[in-house]
Amino acid sequence: MAASEDSNESKIRTVFGSVLSLFILILIGVLAFSIRLFSVIKYESVIHEFDPYFNYRVTQFLTKNGIYDFWNWFDDRTWYPLGRVIGGTVYPGLTLTAGSIWWLLNSLNIPLSVETVCVFTAPIFSANAAWATYLLTKEVKGTGAGLTAAALLAMVPSYISRSVAGSYDNEAVAIFALIFTFYLYIKTLNTGSLFYATLNAITYFYMVCSWGGYTFIINLIPMHVLLCIVTGRYSSRLYIAYAPLVVLGTLLAALVPVVGFNAVMTSEHFASFLVFIIIHVVALVYYIKGILSPKMFKVAVTLVVSVGLVVCCAVVAVLIALVASSPTKGWSGRSLSLLDPTYASKYIPIIASVSEHQPPTWPSYFMDINVLAFLVPAGIVACFLPLSDASSFVVLYIVTSVYFSGVMVRLMLVLAPAACILSGIALSEAFDVLTRSIKFQLPGLSENSQIDAGDTTSSSVVTQNDAAKTNKNEDTLKERPSRKTRKKEKEHVEKTSIKSQIKKRLLVLPLEASIAAIFLLVLLGAFYVVHCVWAAAEAYSAPSIVLTSHSHDGLHVFDDFREAYAWLRHNTEVDDKVASWWDYGYQTTAMANRTVIVDNNTWNNTHIATVGTAMSSPEKAAWEIFNSLDVKYVLVVFGGLVGYPSDDINKFLWMVRIGGGVFPHIREPDYLRDGQYRIDSQATPTMLNCLMYKLSYFRFVETDGKGFDRVRRTEIGKKYFKLTHFEEVFTTHHWMVRIYKLKPPKNRIRVKTKKSKSKASSTTSSKRSGKRKKNPWQ
Repeated sequence: MAASEDSNESKIRTVFGSVLSLFILILIGVLAFSIRLFSVIKYESVIHEFDPYFNYRVTQFLTKNGIYDFWNWFDDRTWYPLGRVIGGTVYPGLTLTAGSIWWLLNSLNIPLSVETVCVFTAPIFSANAAWATYLLTKEVKGTGAGLTAAALLAMVPSYISRSVAGSYDNEAVAIFALIFTFYLYIKTLNTGSLFYATLNAITYFYMVCSWGGYTFIINLIPMHVLLCIVTGRYSSRLYIAYAPLVVLGTLLAALVPVVGFNAVMTSEHFASFLVFIIIHVVALVYYIKGILSPKMFKVAVTLVVSVGLVVCCAVVAVLIALVASSPTKGWSGRSLSLLDPTYASKYIPIIASVSEHQPPTWPSYFMDINVLAFLVPAGIVACFLPLSDASSFVVLYIVTSVYFSGVMVRLMLVLAPAACILSGIALSEAFDVLTRSIKFQLPGLSENSQIDAGDTTSSSVVTQNDAAKTNKNEDTLKERPSRKTRKKEKEHVEKTSIKSQIKKRLLVLPLEASIAAIFLLVLLGAFYVVHCVWAAAEAYSAPSIVLTSHSHDGLHVFDDFREAYAWLRHNTEVDDKVASWWDYGYQTTAMANRTVIVDNNTWNNTHIATVGTAMSSPEKAAWEIFNSLDVKYVLVVFGGLVGYPSDDINKFLWMVRIGGGVFPHIREPDYLRDGQYRIDSQATPTMLNCLMYKLSYFRFVETDGKGFDRVRRTEIGKKYFKLTHFEEVFTTHHWMVRIYKLKPPKNRIRVKTKKSKSKASSTTSSKRSGKRKKNPWQ
């Protein structure tokens, strides 16, 4: 009766714990979704940043024309006159996901617009990412750690920066796919189930469809497999977790048009194939060991290792031969910039010019992961107590993600889930130790704990006796155990329970210290929550297309970007071409519906260098370059009047560097005075006469009479000048966007035509007079 009552109590506790965990997970999902709605509440339901506008435009095309037209779509409104094959150059995961959500909602008679679905896709998948984090951490350290890690990820600022409402970018769904792929890998590693291995390959395929960061997965998992093999942790579960992922995952990845044969031809994937060969050699060795005698096993191992080394050498030789012809040895520019942080600044300035490709500063770590940076070391220590295959994977994950986040600030996003997982483990273990310390030292609870320990011991003895009875009934050939043997087993069980109690008591802290530590941890968590809410509400909620500033007279809204794009849409011809720096290409195509020369895809460095050269050249040379590209309008972003720092003048040196990398007559020292970038009276003549300077500061002195630039905090050098080849057609209210039109050739050549006509008339008159003259030879 007592045993049945104990089992019923344990079942009730299990059910209550499961229901409570489910309720907490629902609340975490609601938290993850709602904390990302500040942008919609404070501003409006609008797409943010630059890249999301291209994704929104592609999703509109997909929902309107269907999947087959999407795969074959040739976009002639970008990269004029080259164009772009959208279906073969875009990661389709985000677009297909949002399109499927829109189709499902409309089939249920919920008439939401495509823009609304795109705006709320990222908050929806942030909740999914939090639940995936729970599943992953639960496989590593249990339910408590999983719930804590999920709550931390739901609020972490690094993830919020890429998943607020309106941030319709690839990372919105890719982080969920990344975490869920890792969860299925650990689940397969713990269970050895081929079903989970197949799901893992399918989830990896979704990750490949969603983001180019899938290469992180296909390199991290082989590193963990190799670590397990080297440390003697090989098992059949490890083989089942890895081999189907490489085979099925690679085949599925090759189906994505933007990846194609790169899944087997680029250096980013070679590590997975090499480890695939190694794990088969190890599996063969373990198989032979089980069927051969020790002497024959030594001979067989020598043969297998020899053949394996020959095969590996042959594969390595083939790989070297394949990549030797490539100047980058088969690696992409972005991958090389991760392995060598100085590579991009030396050889590929287009990559180095992107702000999110710069290395982070120390304050950015505190801003993006906050107190998690202090909890991660404790989580690493907890993973070694004890060390398992799953916990070693998490440790390897945090080590690699810390390195990559230190190279590129964008990859702080990859660090955030690892930091949340390890911080969740650290907090869970800390609360476990502290609450146990309080439980053992409080008078009422200590007796209950001793009774529970006694019940546990007796129930374990009963369980072992039941198991012994079952084995006795099933196997009649075994002898009946003697009383001495049963007595020894009972003593052994009691000793183990006593040892576990001693271990628990060794971890007991003083009562006052435990209460103080719990209070400090709660205070630390409260500080984290306050920081995350502030980051979501203030730092990461403002869309880059609508800017705000606070002053003594209230809130000021700068809506110049949409004002400029609306002017282009309503006051220019449909076929007109607009030139600007590549940052604004996606927005111009999506919002103004006009053809652009370059955009944010940055696939053609020469084309971008041509635009950079035009901006760096004198007015006449720039006009000739733009006229050869059939450009009608030039768009320039200028922040000198309102203090907007991300304007084209601050980006101008990158235009010079990128243009000079292709066209050698553009030299960076010509724009610098004693190594300094200046726009004041000490600026170089090349700087003062280039097109970017003229288009930015034309009529700027009329604003205050001095021409004071609030971003550079100085008066401009050349204040009064006229444009001969361009004419100003529109400037927004706060002077943030300025649009110029190329003057037609006939307006410039008209004077020359008159001269030529006068010359022609003089020649004809001379001819006529020549006829009147006598021939000297007659």
